[in-house]
Amino acid sequence: MENGVSTLQQTITSSSDREGKYLTFHLAKEEYGISILKIKEIIGAMPVTPAPLTPEFVKGVINLRGRVIPVIDLRLKFGMVEIDNTERTCIIVVEMAGQSGAGRTGIVVDSVSEVVNIREADIENTPTFGAGINNDFILGMAKSDKKVKMLLDIDRVLGGDELELLEKVA
Repeated sequence: MENGVSTLQQTITSSSDREGKYLTFHLAKEEYGISILKIKEIIGAMPVTPAPLTPEFVKGVINLRGRVIPVIDLRLKFGMVEIDNTERTCIIVVEMAGQSGAGRTGIVVDSVSEVVNIREADIENTPTFGAGINNDFILGMAKSDKKVKMLLDIDRVLGGDELELLEKVA
C-alpha cells in the first residue's frame, strides 16, 4: 500500500510542477509549449554555420553577441518534413541541462505564439503511444479552446549522447 501512496504523491507533485507560464510555438500544425523559465530569448531566423559530422537535426552554430550557440531544428528532431524558413521562423534560445552543466541551445521553430498560464487542472498526463515509443520529453498535454498543446521538457528532448554532442559543437 505504501508504494501506491508514494506513486500517487509523485503523480500529484509532478503535475503541480507542470503548472505555470509557457511559451507556445508551432511546428507544422501542432502547438507546443516550453516553460518560460527555460527561455532566454527569442530571435529571428539568422544564418547558421553548419557543423560537420552532426545529425541532420543539428543545423550548426550561431554567434549570438560573441557567444557560440548550437542550433537544432525541432522539426527534424521530431521526424517532421524540413521546410524553408519564413518571415515567422524563429530561434528560441533555451537553457538546457547538459553533462557539464547548463548551456544555451537555439531551437528553430515555425513560429512563436504567446506566453500562456497553464493551470494544473488543464494538464493531462501523456498518453502511452505503444511499446518502443519514447515520449519522456513530453511533460503533459495542456487542454485549451478545444486544442491540445504538447508541453515539452526541453532538458529531455535530446538524449544524453545528443547533449554531449551539442556541448562539443559549441
